[in-house]
Amino acid sequence: MIKPYKESSAGKKVQVAEMFDNIAGHYDFLNHFLSMGIDRLWRRKAIRIVSSKRPEQILDVATGTGDFAIEASKIPNVKVTGVDISEKMLAVGREKIKKLSLDNRIKLSLGDSENLKFDDHSFDVITVAFGVRNFENLSIGLKEMQRVLKKDGMACILEFSRPTAFPIKQVYELYFFKILPFVGRLFSKDNSAYTYLPESVYNFPDGKDFVSLMEKCGFEQVEQKKLTFGIASIYLGIKK
Repeated sequence: MIKPYKESSAGKKVQVAEMFDNIAGHYDFLNHFLSMGIDRLWRRKAIRIVSSKRPEQILDVATGTGDFAIEASKIPNVKVTGVDISEKMLAVGREKIKKLSLDNRIKLSLGDSENLKFDDHSFDVITVAFGVRNFENLSIGLKEMQRVLKKDGMACILEFSRPTAFPIKQVYELYFFKILPFVGRLFSKDNSAYTYLPESVYNFPDGKDFVSLMEKCGFEQVEQKKLTFGIASIYLGIKK
């Protein structure tokens, strides 16, 4: 199990919350800067897929500073609930939501993705953007998401992948393992956060392995849609 702070004996969940609390003030800037803004395009594509379900209630798991929740709120007549284990990330998100006057569409609260405080069959759609690889127990998190989905509801998971084609793979690895940690440390002052990011991506069961895991956790019609030469993927699953 990859954890942010190798010298700490705390569990991954505790460490991830601490890490995001530490970088919350710089997270949005670094996220968009280091991805060169492509992350915004990925989110929009994911939400276009989600909107086809015409959801009224969306749960955004590992919502962070609320970017995915804000994008989802553009769907007509939708209410979005976001949960995250980092209170400082949520505080940044609430300020953004307040400035956009979206308080009546989006509600953010502290919550554990592996122990969701919602009834069975509560949401039409569940979204996660760049969060599932941070789960302490991935299977438990996916089963919780499946539990709170309504029948025929959709899970839409946006996550980094590992490209395999030359020269994308080589450029990606150079950027991820050398440039990104350097820039991240420079701005965030957290020596571990942006080293943990590439390590967590390369230890995540992406592609067919993640599709198989979603199926084992109760999702059907699971599919992967690769984005930007396989740098990221959208995973979709339906609850039957």
